Amino acid sequence: MTPVTNGRLLFNAYPDGLPQPGKATRYDGSQTIDPDTVPLNGGFLIKTLVLSIDPFIVAKMRPKTPGASLLAYTIGEPIEDYGVGVVLRSENPAIKAGDHVYGVQGGAYPFAEYVIANDATQYRVLEKKDKLHWSVYVGILGMPGQTAYCGWKEFSKAKKGDVVFVSGGAGPVGSLVIQLAKMDGCKVIASAGSNEKVAFMKKIGADVPFNYKTENTADILKKEGGIDIYWDNVGGTTLEAALDSAKLGAKFIECGMISAFTSDPLGGTRNLFTIIPKQITMNGLSVSLLIPKYEEEFYRVVSDLIASGKIQYGEEVIPSLELGGEALLAVLTGTNKAKVVIEVAKE
Repeated sequence: MTPVTNGRLLFNAYPDGLPQPGKATRYDGSQTIDPDTVPLNGGFLIKTLVLSIDPFIVAKMRPKTPGASLLAYTIGEPIEDYGVGVVLRSENPAIKAGDHVYGVQGGAYPFAEYVIANDATQYRVLEKKDKLHWSVYVGILGMPGQTAYCGWKEFSKAKKGDVVFVSGGAGPVGSLVIQLAKMDGCKVIASAGSNEKVAFMKKIGADVPFNYKTENTADILKKEGGIDIYWDNVGGTTLEAALDSAKLGAKFIECGMISAFTSDPLGGTRNLFTIIPKQITMNGLSVSLLIPKYEEEFYRVVSDLIASGKIQYGEEVIPSLELGGEALLAVLTGTNKAKVVIEVAKE
Protein backbone atom coordinates (compact mmCIF):
# COMPACT_ATOMS: atom_id res chain seq x y z
CA MET A 1 0.00 0.00 0.00
CA THR A 2 1.21 3.50 -0.76
CA PRO A 3 2.10 5.48 2.37
CA VAL A 4 -0.67 7.81 3.53
CA THR A 5 -0.60 11.05 5.49
CA ASN A 6 -0.72 10.67 9.26
CA GLY A 7 -2.06 14.08 10.22
CA ARG A 8 -1.45 15.18 13.80
CA LEU A 9 -2.41 18.06 16.06
CA LEU A 10 0.76 19.04 17.87
CA PHE A 11 1.43 20.92 21.09
CA ASN A 12 3.45 23.78 19.72
CA ALA A 13 4.11 26.26 22.55
CA TYR A 14 3.07 27.10 26.10
CA PRO A 15 0.02 29.36 25.86
CA ASP A 16 -0.04 32.87 27.27
CA GLY A 17 -3.69 32.89 28.34
CA LEU A 18 -6.04 30.91 26.13
CA PRO A 19 -4.39 28.44 23.69
CA GLN A 20 -4.59 30.10 20.30
CA PRO A 21 -4.76 27.85 17.20
CA GLY A 22 -1.55 28.00 15.20
CA LYS A 23 0.39 29.10 18.28
CA ALA A 24 -0.25 26.75 21.20
CA THR A 25 -1.42 24.05 18.81
CA ARG A 26 -0.41 23.34 15.23
CA TYR A 27 -1.69 20.87 12.66
CA ASP A 28 1.09 18.87 11.00
CA GLY A 29 0.54 16.88 7.81
CA SER A 30 4.16 16.03 7.07
CA GLN A 31 4.27 12.55 8.61
CA THR A 32 3.37 9.52 6.50
CA ILE A 33 2.66 5.90 7.39
CA ASP A 34 2.14 2.67 5.47
CA PRO A 35 -0.62 0.85 7.40
CA ASP A 36 0.25 -2.49 5.74
CA THR A 37 3.95 -2.56 6.58
CA VAL A 38 4.64 -0.27 9.55
CA PRO A 39 6.32 -2.37 12.30
CA LEU A 40 4.03 -3.03 15.27
CA ASN A 41 6.57 -4.71 17.56
CA GLY A 42 3.89 -6.69 19.35
CA GLY A 43 1.38 -3.83 19.40
CA PHE A 44 -1.64 -2.89 17.30
CA LEU A 45 -2.38 -0.21 14.70
CA ILE A 46 -5.46 1.97 15.20
CA LYS A 47 -7.13 4.15 12.59
CA THR A 48 -8.63 7.04 14.56
CA LEU A 49 -12.32 7.71 13.97
CA VAL A 50 -13.30 10.29 16.60
CA LEU A 51 -11.52 12.35 19.26
CA SER A 52 -12.88 14.17 22.28
CA ILE A 53 -12.21 17.81 23.14
CA ASP A 54 -12.29 18.37 26.91
CA PRO A 55 -11.25 21.35 29.04
CA PHE A 56 -8.50 19.44 30.85
CA ILE A 57 -6.41 19.64 27.67
CA VAL A 58 -5.33 23.17 28.59
CA ALA A 59 -4.22 22.03 32.05
CA LYS A 60 -1.60 19.83 30.36
CA MET A 61 -0.16 22.70 28.28
CA ARG A 62 2.54 23.55 30.78
CA PRO A 63 6.10 22.62 31.71
CA LYS A 64 6.51 19.18 33.23
CA THR A 65 6.18 19.28 37.02
CA PRO A 66 7.10 16.31 39.26
CA GLY A 67 4.08 15.02 41.17
CA ALA A 68 1.49 16.86 39.06
CA SER A 69 -1.92 15.16 38.85
CA LEU A 70 -1.99 15.54 35.06
CA LEU A 71 1.01 14.68 32.90
CA ALA A 72 2.13 17.65 30.82
CA TYR A 73 2.31 17.51 27.04
CA THR A 74 5.63 17.50 25.23
CA ILE A 75 6.23 20.34 22.77
CA GLY A 76 6.37 18.96 19.24
CA GLU A 77 4.27 15.89 20.09
CA PRO A 78 0.51 15.37 19.60
CA ILE A 79 -1.87 16.64 22.24
CA GLU A 80 -3.97 13.92 23.86
CA ASP A 81 -7.49 13.26 25.10
CA TYR A 82 -9.89 10.34 24.62
CA GLY A 83 -10.61 8.69 21.28
CA VAL A 84 -12.26 5.83 19.43
CA GLY A 85 -10.66 4.01 16.54
CA VAL A 86 -10.79 0.80 14.55
CA VAL A 87 -7.90 -1.68 14.72
CA LEU A 88 -6.34 -2.32 11.31
CA ARG A 89 -3.64 -4.79 12.33
CA SER A 90 -2.66 -6.43 15.60
CA GLU A 91 0.16 -8.51 17.03
CA ASN A 92 -1.40 -8.40 20.51
CA PRO A 93 -3.61 -11.40 21.41
CA ALA A 94 -5.98 -9.20 23.48
CA ILE A 95 -6.87 -7.01 20.49
CA LYS A 96 -7.82 -8.18 17.00
CA ALA A 97 -8.16 -6.48 13.64
CA GLY A 98 -11.64 -5.04 13.22
CA ASP A 99 -12.08 -4.27 16.93
CA HIS A 100 -13.29 -0.80 17.82
CA VAL A 101 -11.43 0.50 20.86
CA TYR A 102 -11.88 3.37 23.29
CA GLY A 103 -8.91 4.86 25.10
CA VAL A 104 -6.61 5.79 26.44
CA GLN A 105 -7.01 5.58 30.21
CA GLY A 106 -6.21 9.00 31.66
CA GLY A 107 -7.02 10.77 28.40
CA ALA A 108 -3.79 9.94 26.61
CA TYR A 109 -5.04 9.06 23.11
CA PRO A 110 -2.77 10.96 20.69
CA PHE A 111 -4.40 13.39 18.25
CA ALA A 112 -3.22 11.54 15.15
CA GLU A 113 -4.93 9.81 12.25
CA TYR A 114 -3.05 6.58 12.95
CA VAL A 115 -1.76 5.35 16.31
CA ILE A 116 0.45 2.39 17.18
CA ALA A 117 -0.39 1.20 20.70
CA ASN A 118 1.18 -1.51 22.86
CA ASP A 119 -0.72 -1.71 26.14
CA ALA A 120 -4.11 -3.35 25.56
CA THR A 121 -5.13 -2.73 29.18
CA GLN A 122 -5.41 0.98 28.40
CA TYR A 123 -8.18 0.36 25.85
CA ARG A 124 -11.73 -0.93 26.04
CA VAL A 125 -13.11 -2.97 23.14
CA LEU A 126 -16.50 -1.48 22.37
CA GLU A 127 -19.75 -3.22 21.47
CA LYS A 128 -21.71 -0.82 19.32
CA LYS A 129 -25.38 -0.76 20.31
CA ASP A 130 -28.58 0.57 18.77
CA LYS A 131 -26.88 2.21 15.78
CA LEU A 132 -25.16 4.82 17.94
CA HIS A 133 -22.45 6.83 16.24
CA TRP A 134 -18.95 6.18 17.52
CA SER A 135 -18.79 9.81 18.71
CA VAL A 136 -21.22 8.91 21.51
CA TYR A 137 -18.46 6.78 23.05
CA VAL A 138 -16.27 9.82 23.73
CA GLY A 139 -19.26 11.81 25.03
CA ILE A 140 -22.15 10.54 27.09
CA LEU A 141 -20.79 6.96 26.90
CA GLY A 142 -17.20 8.11 27.40
CA MET A 143 -15.26 10.00 30.02
CA PRO A 144 -17.77 12.88 30.41
CA GLY A 145 -20.66 10.48 30.96
CA GLN A 146 -18.57 8.37 33.31
CA THR A 147 -17.67 11.47 35.28
CA ALA A 148 -21.31 12.46 35.72
CA TYR A 149 -22.55 8.97 36.55
CA CYS A 150 -19.74 7.92 38.90
CA GLY A 151 -19.62 11.28 40.69
CA TRP A 152 -23.38 11.46 41.18
CA LYS A 153 -23.60 7.88 42.47
CA GLU A 154 -20.61 8.25 44.78
CA PHE A 155 -21.10 11.69 46.30
CA SER A 156 -24.60 13.13 45.85
CA LYS A 157 -26.54 10.95 48.32
CA ALA A 158 -29.54 12.70 46.80
CA LYS A 159 -32.98 12.54 48.38
CA LYS A 160 -36.30 13.25 46.73
CA GLY A 161 -37.01 16.98 46.93
CA ASP A 162 -33.36 18.05 47.22
CA VAL A 163 -32.48 21.26 45.39
CA VAL A 164 -29.52 20.75 43.07
CA PHE A 165 -27.51 23.45 41.31
CA VAL A 166 -25.47 22.41 38.26
CA SER A 167 -23.07 24.91 36.68
CA GLY A 168 -22.02 24.22 33.11
CA GLY A 169 -25.33 22.42 32.80
CA ALA A 170 -25.40 22.24 28.99
CA GLY A 171 -22.05 20.48 28.75
CA PRO A 172 -21.59 16.72 28.40
CA VAL A 173 -21.05 16.22 32.13
CA GLY A 174 -23.56 18.74 33.47
CA SER A 175 -26.37 17.67 31.13
CA LEU A 176 -26.21 14.08 32.34
CA VAL A 177 -26.05 15.24 35.97
CA ILE A 178 -29.27 17.22 35.39
CA GLN A 179 -31.02 14.12 34.09
CA LEU A 180 -29.72 11.85 36.87
CA ALA A 181 -30.85 14.38 39.48
CA LYS A 182 -34.33 14.53 37.96
CA MET A 183 -34.52 10.72 38.01
CA ASP A 184 -33.81 10.91 41.75
CA GLY A 185 -36.69 13.34 42.26
CA CYS A 186 -34.64 16.50 42.75
CA LYS A 187 -35.39 20.07 41.76
CA VAL A 188 -32.63 21.26 39.42
CA ILE A 189 -31.26 24.77 38.91
CA ALA A 190 -28.77 24.89 36.04
CA SER A 191 -26.61 27.57 34.43
CA ALA A 192 -25.01 27.96 31.01
CA GLY A 193 -23.69 30.79 28.87
CA SER A 194 -26.17 31.17 26.00
CA ASN A 195 -29.91 31.16 25.40
CA GLU A 196 -29.51 28.17 23.09
CA LYS A 197 -27.90 26.22 25.91
CA VAL A 198 -30.62 27.33 28.33
CA ALA A 199 -33.21 25.92 25.92
CA PHE A 200 -31.34 22.60 25.84
CA MET A 201 -31.22 22.42 29.65
CA LYS A 202 -34.95 23.07 29.80
CA LYS A 203 -35.52 20.33 27.21
CA ILE A 204 -33.68 17.74 29.32
CA GLY A 205 -35.60 18.61 32.47
CA ALA A 206 -33.91 21.46 34.36
CA ASP A 207 -36.55 23.25 36.47
CA VAL A 208 -34.72 26.58 36.64
CA PRO A 209 -32.33 26.92 33.69
CA PHE A 210 -30.69 30.33 33.26
CA ASN A 211 -28.06 32.23 31.31
CA TYR A 212 -25.41 33.37 33.77
CA LYS A 213 -24.27 36.04 31.31
CA THR A 214 -27.63 37.82 31.41
CA GLU A 215 -28.88 36.87 34.88
CA ASN A 216 -27.16 37.10 38.24
CA THR A 217 -26.30 33.67 39.65
CA ALA A 218 -26.47 34.79 43.29
CA ASP A 219 -29.91 36.34 42.75
CA ILE A 220 -31.26 33.20 41.09
CA LEU A 221 -30.03 30.97 43.90
CA LYS A 222 -31.38 33.28 46.57
CA LYS A 223 -34.78 33.38 44.88
CA GLU A 224 -34.95 29.57 44.81
CA GLY A 225 -34.34 29.35 48.55
CA GLY A 226 -30.95 27.68 48.82
CA ILE A 227 -29.32 24.49 47.56
CA ASP A 228 -28.71 21.02 49.00
CA ILE A 229 -26.26 19.81 46.33
CA TYR A 230 -23.92 21.77 44.09
CA TRP A 231 -22.26 20.14 41.08
CA ASP A 232 -19.41 22.49 40.23
CA ASN A 233 -17.97 22.57 36.72
CA VAL A 234 -16.66 26.14 36.75
CA GLY A 235 -15.38 27.30 40.15
CA GLY A 236 -14.67 30.99 40.64
CA THR A 237 -17.47 33.41 41.43
CA THR A 238 -20.12 30.78 40.68
CA LEU A 239 -18.71 28.62 43.46
CA GLU A 240 -18.76 31.69 45.67
CA ALA A 241 -22.47 32.24 44.96
CA ALA A 242 -23.21 28.57 45.63
CA LEU A 243 -21.44 28.73 49.00
CA ASP A 244 -23.54 31.74 49.99
CA SER A 245 -26.74 29.89 49.05
CA ALA A 246 -25.85 26.50 50.50
CA LYS A 247 -28.15 25.02 53.11
CA LEU A 248 -26.81 23.54 56.35
CA GLY A 249 -25.08 20.25 55.52
CA ALA A 250 -25.02 20.86 51.76
CA LYS A 251 -22.90 18.63 49.55
CA PHE A 252 -20.53 20.14 46.96
CA ILE A 253 -19.14 17.95 44.17
CA GLU A 254 -16.09 19.67 42.70
CA CYS A 255 -15.81 18.33 39.17
CA GLY A 256 -14.10 21.17 37.31
CA MET A 257 -12.96 24.77 37.57
CA ILE A 258 -12.76 25.97 34.00
CA SER A 259 -12.75 29.59 35.21
CA ALA A 260 -9.22 29.00 36.46
CA PHE A 261 -8.12 28.64 32.83
CA THR A 262 -10.32 31.29 31.24
CA SER A 263 -12.10 34.31 32.70
CA ASP A 264 -11.27 34.03 36.39
CA PRO A 265 -7.66 32.85 36.77
CA LEU A 266 -7.43 33.86 40.43
CA GLY A 267 -10.42 31.74 41.36
CA GLY A 268 -12.60 34.52 42.75
CA THR A 269 -13.79 32.41 45.68
CA ARG A 270 -13.46 34.57 48.77
CA ASN A 271 -15.91 32.87 51.13
CA LEU A 272 -14.52 29.39 51.69
CA PHE A 273 -14.92 29.97 55.43
CA THR A 274 -18.64 29.36 54.81
CA ILE A 275 -17.85 25.65 54.66
CA ILE A 276 -17.31 25.60 58.44
CA PRO A 277 -20.52 27.09 59.94
CA LYS A 278 -22.71 25.51 57.25
CA GLN A 279 -21.00 22.11 57.73
CA ILE A 280 -20.67 21.71 53.96
CA THR A 281 -19.19 18.49 52.62
CA MET A 282 -16.95 19.16 49.64
CA ASN A 283 -15.59 16.31 47.51
CA GLY A 284 -13.11 16.54 44.68
CA LEU A 285 -14.04 14.27 41.79
CA SER A 286 -11.40 12.34 39.86
CA VAL A 287 -13.25 9.89 37.65
CA SER A 288 -10.22 7.64 37.14
CA LEU A 289 -10.39 6.67 40.82
CA LEU A 290 -14.08 5.73 40.57
CA ILE A 291 -14.09 3.87 37.25
CA PRO A 292 -13.07 0.50 38.74
CA LYS A 293 -16.13 0.63 41.01
CA TYR A 294 -18.73 1.78 38.49
CA GLU A 295 -17.48 1.04 34.94
CA GLU A 296 -19.54 -2.05 34.11
CA GLU A 297 -22.64 -0.63 35.80
CA PHE A 298 -22.19 2.62 33.89
CA TYR A 299 -22.06 1.01 30.44
CA ARG A 300 -25.02 -1.25 31.24
CA VAL A 301 -27.29 1.38 32.81
CA VAL A 302 -26.52 4.42 30.65
CA SER A 303 -26.57 2.46 27.38
CA ASP A 304 -30.06 1.24 28.23
CA LEU A 305 -31.22 4.73 29.24
CA ILE A 306 -30.03 6.15 25.90
CA ALA A 307 -31.61 3.31 23.95
CA SER A 308 -34.95 3.86 25.72
CA GLY A 309 -34.85 7.61 25.12
CA LYS A 310 -34.84 8.37 28.84
CA ILE A 311 -31.47 10.12 28.53
CA GLN A 312 -30.86 12.80 25.90
CA TYR A 313 -27.56 14.24 24.75
CA GLY A 314 -26.17 16.78 22.33
CA GLU A 315 -22.98 16.90 20.35
CA GLU A 316 -21.19 19.21 17.94
CA VAL A 317 -19.12 17.33 15.38
CA ILE A 318 -16.03 19.05 13.98
CA PRO A 319 -15.29 17.52 10.56
CA SER A 320 -11.50 17.67 10.54
CA LEU A 321 -8.48 17.21 12.79
CA GLU A 322 -7.09 20.38 11.23
CA LEU A 323 -9.76 22.33 13.14
CA GLY A 324 -8.82 20.83 16.51
CA GLY A 325 -7.21 24.01 17.81
CA GLU A 326 -10.30 26.05 17.00
CA ALA A 327 -12.49 23.40 18.63
CA LEU A 328 -10.50 23.55 21.87
CA LEU A 329 -10.73 27.34 21.98
CA ALA A 330 -14.51 27.15 21.48
CA VAL A 331 -14.87 24.77 24.42
CA LEU A 332 -12.77 26.99 26.69
CA THR A 333 -14.65 30.17 25.76
CA GLY A 334 -18.10 28.54 25.76
CA THR A 335 -18.92 29.30 22.13
CA ASN A 336 -19.50 25.62 21.38
CA LYS A 337 -23.11 24.48 21.14
CA ALA A 338 -22.78 21.00 22.70
CA LYS A 339 -20.24 18.29 23.47
CA VAL A 340 -17.42 18.79 20.94
CA VAL A 341 -15.98 15.81 19.09
CA ILE A 342 -13.64 15.70 16.13
CA GLU A 343 -14.52 13.29 13.33
CA VAL A 344 -11.10 12.28 12.06
CA ALA A 345 -12.24 9.62 9.61
CA LYS A 346 -15.32 7.73 8.47
CA GLU A 347 -15.77 4.06 9.32
